[in-house]
Amino acid sequence: QVQLVESGGGFVQAGGSLRLSCAASGRSFSRYFAGWFRQAPGKEREFVARISWNTGSQYYADSVKGRFTMSRDFAKNTVYLQMNSLKPEDTAVYYCAAAPLPSARETEYEYWGQGTQVTVSS
Repeated sequence: QVQLVESGGGFVQAGGSLRLSCAASGRSFSRYFAGWFRQAPGKEREFVARISWNTGSQYYADSVKGRFTMSRDFAKNTVYLQMNSLKPEDTAVYYCAAAPLPSARETEYEYWGQGTQVTVSS
């Protein structure tokens, strides 16, 4: 079992930055790929980014490429999502998740956090 807890969401103006954190407890992240998804009001949950815990390789949705960056901290068993140049359309609940294989499909992710709200004002 892996328990995931997100933090770092909040309210920011367009063009601003936020950093989300996802701390894992229970089983280590080392067995998994960590991903971020988001769900805006009235929309389906969508893939944002993922990182391989072991290699650090990353993959991003086109909508965030060049603006968002994932990283990991081995000592803290935590992954981060640095979000820069935020836009109002980035407003959503952001979820951290863990999957045994690299994937952009939420059905492949076994463990999920509770989500953290990000609101970007225009």
